[in-house]
Amino acid sequence: MNLDTREPVVQTLGVLEAAALLRELTAGLIALTDFDDALLALVRVTRDAVAGVRWCGFTALRAGEPAGVAASDEGLAGLDDLRHGPDSPAMSAIHRREMILAADLAGEPRWPAWTARARDLGVRGVISAPVDIDDQVIGAINLYAAAPDLLTPQHQLTAMLLAEHAGLLLAAVRDRGRQLTLAGERDASLLHEGVVDQAVGVIMTQRGCPPAEALDVLRTAASSLDIPLREVAERLVRTVSRSRDT
Repeated sequence: MNLDTREPVVQTLGVLEAAALLRELTAGLIALTDFDDALLALVRVTRDAVAGVRWCGFTALRAGEPAGVAASDEGLAGLDDLRHGPDSPAMSAIHRREMILAADLAGEPRWPAWTARARDLGVRGVISAPVDIDDQVIGAINLYAAAPDLLTPQHQLTAMLLAEHAGLLLAAVRDRGRQLTLAGERDASLLHEGVVDQAVGVIMTQRGCPPAEALDVLRTAASSLDIPLREVAERLVRTVSRSRDT
């Protein structure tokens, strides 16, 4: 009996490819705190990992306004930048909340100005998938092919999985960035509080380190002892004061 098993093999390889892409994205973005750095990592990893995709871009909106772009290849950055015009596959994906496919841009009527620029740059096919990041930021990831009809249903499935996973990762990046900003503001506030400022000064003198590093030393001690930071600072200042008095 001659059974043709090629299609299941292709599907299995597609699933494995998508799983590898999601793992690589997670590894590349898990520790990032800068949103623009995360977008750049996202598009470069996607370009390198997905067969048939020559370029990758990302279009971001914040409160309905352009909030940044990323392109795996600088020469194509204008295709993702809404400042060059809002009529594009990315905006169609964002507005319609669905994946947009143009497997062959020859004669594509939906975005005439964008399509002309894309074809001049060598783009022959595109998939744009909407990405929900958080309450303030949304976007679209854009997969570009250099030949017509290269983008298949498997690419559409990959784009769907990629958009879901990227939304979660980028939301976490934005959250870490906000937490880092708040921590910096708290640091600035703490460094101007009397006893903490004194304790930081003591550690800087002892270790020859900058204020931020000295504050980290205090935080580590507070965490290890499971007591408030201010109490650690008070203990240190009292100990130093007693040693000076004796």
